Amino acid sequence: MSAVVTSEPLMRRVDWRLLDNRTQTQLLRRPAQLTSSTTASAVTAIIDEVRDSGDVALRAYGERFDGVALADFAVADAEFAAAEATLSPQLRAAIDEAAERIATFHRAGMTAPYSVDTAPGVRCERVLRPIQRVGLYVPAGSAPLPSTALMLGVPARLAGCPDVVLCTPPRRDGSADPAVLYAARRCGITRVFKVGGAQAIAAMAYGTATIPRCDKLFGPGNAFVTEAKRQVAMDVDGAAIDMPAGPSEVLIIADAGANPAFVAADLLSQAEHGPDSQVLLLSDDDALLDAVSGQLAVQLAQLPRADIARRALQSSSAIRVESIEQALQVSNRYAPEHLILALRDARAALPRVTAAGSVFLGDWAPEALGDYCSGTNHVLPTSGAARFAGGLNIASFQVAITVQEVQPRGIEAIGPCAVELARAEGLDAHLQAVALRLQAVAS
Repeated sequence: MSAVVTSEPLMRRVDWRLLDNRTQTQLLRRPAQLTSSTTASAVTAIIDEVRDSGDVALRAYGERFDGVALADFAVADAEFAAAEATLSPQLRAAIDEAAERIATFHRAGMTAPYSVDTAPGVRCERVLRPIQRVGLYVPAGSAPLPSTALMLGVPARLAGCPDVVLCTPPRRDGSADPAVLYAARRCGITRVFKVGGAQAIAAMAYGTATIPRCDKLFGPGNAFVTEAKRQVAMDVDGAAIDMPAGPSEVLIIADAGANPAFVAADLLSQAEHGPDSQVLLLSDDDALLDAVSGQLAVQLAQLPRADIARRALQSSSAIRVESIEQALQVSNRYAPEHLILALRDARAALPRVTAAGSVFLGDWAPEALGDYCSGTNHVLPTSGAARFAGGLNIASFQVAITVQEVQPRGIEAIGPCAVELARAEGLDAHLQAVALRLQAVAS
């Protein structure tokens, strides 16, 4: 019997129970992972040219990829003002509302410094310091993302980062997207540069005459942006990064009672991000899978970005599983960026979720709310990184420094312990550094 149940024009349909382990692994591969070597070599060339030629390379790539060669990358005050005037009052209010809700959620989860006496006369502390210069990347190609400016800018502001740089691709008229500029200014960001793609990542990692070198880079992007982040993070002269964050992906687990129209809409909301996005639907009910397939066709026909979504669906799957329990096992193996549990008792399934960037419980929690205004962050680990990394938060913009303060009675209390451990490891200088102080206290 074949593993392929039906031939779907939009989204392949497979039965998980009929696949061997190797085929299962291949099915869960992301599109970007299948073309990673080609992408890596192209990105390496871009990074090398930006390091060698700086702003000259940025202008050339801007003309090639964005259709405009800019004399000045920096957004001037007048452009910020013009951007705000361009937006409708309703959009400005929505950005303001989302910013407040994001701040409310992130402020509640802020890590606090602490100190504790681990022995009499020995105080250990953990203090927090903001990263001094951070670089934020906000995609703005076929779909400008002011929401990303909020997701990055709000926690950077709450962390107290003193120097924030933001790069976003220019439009063909040489301007930056007005909504992105308004969202950036709403977060207190004034250093915005009209540079996009892998070249923007290289510019913020190594610096050019115009764009300052940053300590850590943040933000989602396509396969080229994500690969550029990976490469600069591996370079001792590069910059740290938040996480692999792109291309977008969602996995939906739906039972027989799920609303097919809702499920299809959630799948398409991620598929329309880009052709290298991936969406997966898992269900133990054939009728539900059939109904979602029909809804996909109906809703796709109404989307302005239908061509993009259709291409993403070609590397996506509707998977028949034996049970919801098996679906959860598959999800943990995939470790999705977004996980929607379209189940009658979604909360009960949550404890069995061990790897996901962000989880949406029940029929009334579309992933789109997380993208915009529920309050959680939409910069999330992709490509399976949710197995070991979480989403962006205020701590991402901070460094934690430990401090030790020791009194004479403290060295008396814990010094002998250090001496024994140093002797066991054969590190005599370590031993001597403690023993000398013990002798001084004793005398």
